[in-house]
Amino acid sequence: MPRSAAPNAPPHVSPLLARAAQALKAGRPGDAVPPLREAARALPGNAAILHDLGLACLECGLLGEAVATLQRAVAADPRYADAHLRLGIALEAAGGFDAALAAYRRASELLPSLADARYRAGDLLDSLGHTAEAIDAFRRTAASAPRSTLGRIAAAKALLAENRHVEAEKTLRQALALEKGNAVALELLGTILADAGRFAEAAEVLLQAIDRSPRLAGAYYDIARSRRLGPEDAGLIGRMHAALAFPGLQPMQRSRVHLALGKAEEDLGDYEAAMQQFDAAEALRNAVVRFDLAAFEARVDRLIARFTPELLTEASSSGSDDPTPILILGLPRSGTTLVEQTLSAHPQVGAGGELSFWNERGRAWDQASAAEPEPASLAVTAGDYLRLLRAAAPDAVRVTDKLPLNLQWAGLIHLALPRATIIHCRRSEIDTALSIHQTHFNPRLAFPTGGRDLVGYIRAYRRLADHWRRVLPADRFIEIDYEALVSAPEPTIRRIVAASGLDWHAACLAPEHNRRVVRTPSKWQARQPIYGTSIGRWRHYEPWLGPLRGPLDEAPADKLGP
Repeated sequence: MPRSAAPNAPPHVSPLLARAAQALKAGRPGDAVPPLREAARALPGNAAILHDLGLACLECGLLGEAVATLQRAVAADPRYADAHLRLGIALEAAGGFDAALAAYRRASELLPSLADARYRAGDLLDSLGHTAEAIDAFRRTAASAPRSTLGRIAAAKALLAENRHVEAEKTLRQALALEKGNAVALELLGTILADAGRFAEAAEVLLQAIDRSPRLAGAYYDIARSRRLGPEDAGLIGRMHAALAFPGLQPMQRSRVHLALGKAEEDLGDYEAAMQQFDAAEALRNAVVRFDLAAFEARVDRLIARFTPELLTEASSSGSDDPTPILILGLPRSGTTLVEQTLSAHPQVGAGGELSFWNERGRAWDQASAAEPEPASLAVTAGDYLRLLRAAAPDAVRVTDKLPLNLQWAGLIHLALPRATIIHCRRSEIDTALSIHQTHFNPRLAFPTGGRDLVGYIRAYRRLADHWRRVLPADRFIEIDYEALVSAPEPTIRRIVAASGLDWHAACLAPEHNRRVVRTPSKWQARQPIYGTSIGRWRHYEPWLGPLRGPLDEAPADKLGP
């Protein structure tokens, strides 16, 4: 870098490229941008100069210019594989996920040996919930570069997607033995350790990753959420603030740092400063994630209109009678992880985690037709889902799936699997909204994390939940309140164990002893004894709630918590 070459160029172009090369070698991509801009103006069709300008813009956080410049590079030379790869990276950082995936695939087609393009495609597919395609992409990357660190990281990613966490950790440690200090491998290893509840070890590894690559500063979020921070963590908090000054920090990484700082301020008792950090994180996320509230409200209308009581009474004759699935759903941050942790402590229950199956099938059905689901299609869907659950927990009598947003597809699930247990988790809406506002969600997931969009989402969700309550059998659609669960756990836990067709087991009363891997933002809370201190947390933030006051203004006083 730079790769630009300009034969027969005007005399002043070569010095410009030399200046850019010097700046980039010194690690100052911002200083390389002006001379590369001037060179690109002098030679507007030079794909190599455009590539280098786009890459320099990407490295110093000028995402809009990076995308536009790299698009000009591939237009000037459609067979320039590296330009397609960098365009994909820029598009992904800017929230253009479908276009980014297309760019990665084009780069791989043009240059099959370009393992990074296939790896990034796999990573994006995995985050979008296309697990099978992601595993294939990771496996292909590993096969094309088996002795490289990237190949080993890809192999570990494939293992993780298959829930083979122990093997993934071993593979990453092998990679780090060959290339000590690889930041990507360190970050992934730190995530695996945190998921397994090894928080102190995870924090140490994640700090190493950030030291190696400041662009990974978003990992501070996982460190901050692994324990309660205090005055003794002033040095760590100072490092988080310093990370925000790094010019190449991409928006979603920057957003995660703000969320980490918000968590730190909350732990220290400065709720106004905490809310300022959470609001800053939301503003950054909104620049990348496009949530269409009107489209979601229209989907809710369609679901209510289509899934009539008459249609759902036919479930017993059209679906599979297999009782294996336990679906745990509701709003994010409503207690779904705690319920899965509690149920999967039972020796006959396996934890499937957050599976994207129904979101994919439901969206496809919703977009394809207004017709009722056909019995043959429902049978295929049920069979595919049951195979997925059994692969996740081959020896379990029941298997959980705790993707909260499956609430959208409760009617479709009941038609396909009428004996499945659906557990709807409810929590004070204002506490839920605040917790969502404080949490990092996959940026590829079009979901609101604050403001009027989140309040509108909650209102539409409420309408749909009310509909399912009216039309689904009460012994299949089980509702529990988070506040009741944490205040007096045993009666609620006994009820959901019985509703799942299981005999009572005392292990369900101590979910903190469940040593399973937890891959949700509640991974630290899941390791603690059941506690009720999060009830009524919104009161600390009341002066600064802004648009989030919506649920507060609508709720009866007895629904707000103490």
